[in-house]
Amino acid sequence: MLILLAAAVCGAASAQEAPSPIDAPLPPVAFPQWRRVESLTGPAEYRASFPSAFVSGVPNNDTVHLSVFLPEDRPGPYPAVVVLHYLGADDLRPTRLLAEELNGRGIAAVLLTLPYHIQRTPPGARSGEMALSDEPARIRDVVVQSVLDVRRTLDFLSTRPEIARSSLGITGISLGAVIASLAYSVDPRLQRAAIVLGGGDLAHILWHSSLTGPTREAMRRRGLDLEALRRELAVVEPLSRVASRTDGRAFLVGARFDTVIPAEDVRKLAEALPNATTLWLDTGHYGGVFVQRRVARAVASFFGEEFAGRTFVAPTRFYAPTVRLGLLGDSADGFQVGAGLDLFRIGSARGWIGAALATPNGAKAFLGYQAGPSLGAGLTLGSEGPSAAFFWSVVL
Repeated sequence: MLILLAAAVCGAASAQEAPSPIDAPLPPVAFPQWRRVESLTGPAEYRASFPSAFVSGVPNNDTVHLSVFLPEDRPGPYPAVVVLHYLGADDLRPTRLLAEELNGRGIAAVLLTLPYHIQRTPPGARSGEMALSDEPARIRDVVVQSVLDVRRTLDFLSTRPEIARSSLGITGISLGAVIASLAYSVDPRLQRAAIVLGGGDLAHILWHSSLTGPTREAMRRRGLDLEALRRELAVVEPLSRVASRTDGRAFLVGARFDTVIPAEDVRKLAEALPNATTLWLDTGHYGGVFVQRRVARAVASFFGEEFAGRTFVAPTRFYAPTVRLGLLGDSADGFQVGAGLDLFRIGSARGWIGAALATPNGAKAFLGYQAGPSLGAGLTLGSEGPSAAFFWSVVL
């Protein structure tokens, strides 16, 4: 019995010490030379492809694709930032915008295509469709492959004389931000991270996101609940790792009314990350599109300041319009669609709001109390005068 007990204890200790898949040593690979993309305008672009360190068995998906933009108007070697896109991206235009801002500060931008997206999309599927699944093991594999692809990208960059290996960072948007936070937590070569609309507690995000309703219901039919999902995804959970990165600095951009990456999960990540500063937008997940250039400039400024040895100070005021879209009901016109802007707000998810709305029956003002993230009750003021009303809305 004592021998069996000792063996069990040793086995448990070995299991605890065994590296996570995202920490596993990567097999060596011969990297190709990158090739320049000829363009009459814009920064110098180079492309490279190499095998993923994770074999999914889907040929399209198992090749990593990079687009690298260099600021050749100044001498290198250049600091470099790996840039990761959002779930379902079918091109790199949003990340190209960030690449422009980084290049303007003398920083190389390395755009990495995530698994099952763009060139890595299997035939007959939509970009990103296979990156989300109701099987936790498949979600885990996608996250592991994404992080290993980042690590192999850093290996590739270390072979390029144009890149300053002592000044490397990572940024991502939404899904890309979740992957960026995890890669930053496990690879010390990444000294700075900018997390845009991403959070921690991956299982909670999947269980509560407004984007994952069908996936969540399919998981329930499999007999899963939130705690079971947390256990399944523990090995790729950013919150369990980011606190160890005491030597770096991070910048988070969150949205107060986000229902895709719930704002509470952004706060969890912000609290867990040492040396982190946070900028909050008064929008939902998609409202940042109205200020995407300004957000890109803030992110690029973070890297520019930090790589220059200065401490980045996040903006204290950053106006972004709070755009609402929903169903308005009042005693004057009954039910109608309403869309508009918050003029003032007291409180955050709950509190008093005043909004200017456009409806099929003309312009209206809504003044009421927002009892939660969606439902408000109060008065509308239109051409017919004041009317009792409620407004069920979502913030873009």
